[in-house]
Amino acid sequence: MILRKWEELPKFMRREEVREYYDILNRKRFSLKCKRVFDIILSAIMLVILSPVFVILAVAIKLDSPGPVFYKQERVTQYGKKFRIYKFRTMVNNADKIGSQVTVSNDSRITKVGAKIRGYRLDEIGQLINVLKGEMSFVGTRPEVVKYVKGYTPEMLATLLMPAGITSEAAIRYKDEYKLLNAADDVDKVYIEKVLPEKMKWNLESIRRFRFLREVLTMFRTVLAVAGKKYE
Repeated sequence: MILRKWEELPKFMRREEVREYYDILNRKRFSLKCKRVFDIILSAIMLVILSPVFVILAVAIKLDSPGPVFYKQERVTQYGKKFRIYKFRTMVNNADKIGSQVTVSNDSRITKVGAKIRGYRLDEIGQLINVLKGEMSFVGTRPEVVKYVKGYTPEMLATLLMPAGITSEAAIRYKDEYKLLNAADDVDKVYIEKVLPEKMKWNLESIRRFRFLREVLTMFRTVLAVAGKKYE
């Protein structure tokens, strides 16, 4: 992962609120290079090891409901670049056109097989492809859809200095965010006004404290969180 020179950043990111975070990362260019090398090696290894799981999930999804195996939604990553995120499809085809872009646990669009896949977080392993391509990293701010990024505050734009991630400290802390959204009358409103700002506090703090080894620790903490460990 290469950090651009300040003057080469997209104009919308060259804000005073972003500069603080840029300067922190600029002093840690070696760690950023280690991060990218780590992403390439680990994602390649995991794609090979998990290839049988990919085949099993693909067959189960196709037998369960019509539509593609992967759900490829447009998201935003480093420097505001748009990309297609790979996730195993857990909802009916074209679900994003018939409801909110935020999903809750009792969402009627989730398929029978999809509920099982989501329960074990297996829908996320498709993102290993995005990591290998350099569109994402193992650790980083979760990639948001375009409409949410358009509502970022100037400070939130600092999260676009690095590639989007599969996991993060914010993702660990908000592992069960669906419980909050389940009770919402307006899911989008609650997500934008309450959930997203709180998650962004953790994302921005992670940039301030960025270290390659800290990111490796975050990955281990994610495994423990999925296994049931609670973090306050």
